[in-house]
Amino acid sequence: MDSPSIGLILHTASMLAAKLAGPPLLAALAAGLLVSVFQAVTQINEATLVFLPKVAGVFAVLLVFGGSMYMALDNFTHFIFSQIILAGGS
Repeated sequence: MDSPSIGLILHTASMLAAKLAGPPLLAALAAGLLVSVFQAVTQINEATLVFLPKVAGVFAVLLVFGGSMYMALDNFTHFIFSQIILAGGS
């Protein structure tokens, strides 16, 4: 493998990692923000109150986007194996 193909693989892997981690992290961020605003308005200071909405939000995002996330990871795996086959053939 030459340096440009390794750079392409690393770039593709980092972009895929961001695309896969983004939606669950944004759901957890949104749930945490909403619960924090709710706690500030109602003056309920319970640290464990934020846990269940975050888990539910991440689970819901994985249910909705899980199939497309799997397909993106599957496509990347096929890309990596094709690069290994091409590098082995030279």
